[in-house]
Amino acid sequence: MKTTLLPASTFKTNVWGGGTTTELFIYPPAAKYALRDFDFRLSSATVEVETSDFTALPGFHRKLMVLDGATKLMHENQHEILLKKFDVDAFEGDWKTTSAGKCTDFNLMTRGNFSGEIAARELEKNQSTAVNIPKNAVWFFVYVFRGEVSFSINSEVFSAHKGDVILIENPEDSKFTALSSTKTELVFSAIHVF
Repeated sequence: MKTTLLPASTFKTNVWGGGTTTELFIYPPAAKYALRDFDFRLSSATVEVETSDFTALPGFHRKLMVLDGATKLMHENQHEILLKKFDVDAFEGDWKTTSAGKCTDFNLMTRGNFSGEIAARELEKNQSTAVNIPKNAVWFFVYVFRGEVSFSINSEVFSAHKGDVILIENPEDSKFTALSSTKTELVFSAIHVF
């Protein structure tokens, strides 16, 4: 098991037609989103326009969670869903998808033998919680959307602030403790390979 702190200052934020997007992690590390040569990618985006069209990503599975605001996702000939804070929708990258509503979201894209899950948790100031890593996860990520938190992982302590990511590689079904120093919102993502 290897744990790494990925500071917010190391992430690149780009402008797209409806807001900004920040890539939090891409695998393999040399992959480029524009080339579509990645196996999985984590990102967070702002949607600052009332309606937007999603980029077509054939071959990729997508999961999207709203972190702030709300949005309605409309997948042509599939389904529609209203997402509020911490709600998640799963859909295919080749679906024709549009959204209505301004929000900040968290995105997971996977393909091939890679799959993933995302969840969120709010912590009050000075609240401690155990975090269980799903079985068979190869990577486990914690994104600090808001606040400040300390993680105790195998007797090591990591402090993370807004925008930081904690990466745990080969976690081996372990668990760890998170302690917030202020009101904190965390997003968890587990990646599996089959």
